[in-house]
Amino acid sequence: MTDDLPPVPPTHPPLPPALDALRAHVLAHSVKRGDFVLKSGARSSWFLDTKQTACDPDGIVLVADALLELVAEVVPGGADSIGGLTMGADPVAFGVAAVAATRGVRLRSFSVRKEAKDHGVTGRLAGALRVGDRVIVTEDTTTRGTSLLEAVEVVREFGAEVVLATVIVDRGDTCADLCAAAGVPYRPLLTAADLGFAPGA
Repeated sequence: MTDDLPPVPPTHPPLPPALDALRAHVLAHSVKRGDFVLKSGARSSWFLDTKQTACDPDGIVLVADALLELVAEVVPGGADSIGGLTMGADPVAFGVAAVAATRGVRLRSFSVRKEAKDHGVTGRLAGALRVGDRVIVTEDTTTRGTSLLEAVEVVREFGAEVVLATVIVDRGDTCADLCAAAGVPYRPLLTAADLGFAPGA
């Protein structure tokens, strides 16, 4: 129940309309309360099932609204492709690319496999990524940032340029530093603080 969620701290700066609408959807559909063990092994009193936003028709439109505004703001010249490590990136990349196309913004989408295929067309990339593309690397949620950076490495090895890394929600406090060390521009759409939680809690 969203009534049990903590309020967003009143001292937190207000979000732009697109992000505020996305935050409301995430709080209503993607935040779960309880006792959880995260992928990192840490325990938490809250869990993000952000696919409940990314795989929802209204939710993915809100994600696209916010992400396309972000790209227009921070990526001069825009991007050619969007993708990331399967499965966390898939609904975000494919959904945003589809919504963007209805608005005259052409983004090819792709997925990074967890392991290279040993038959057919080998390699870790599946989709429409091209050598030389300007790429947005994404996923639904991050805590540490390791999946984002794994996708960045694969994209770079392929011969494309990562111009932005982003997620729907960054619930941790290390991803920005990892991306900075790798020379990757990083901007999450929402953070734990935006949802009223302490990072990594």
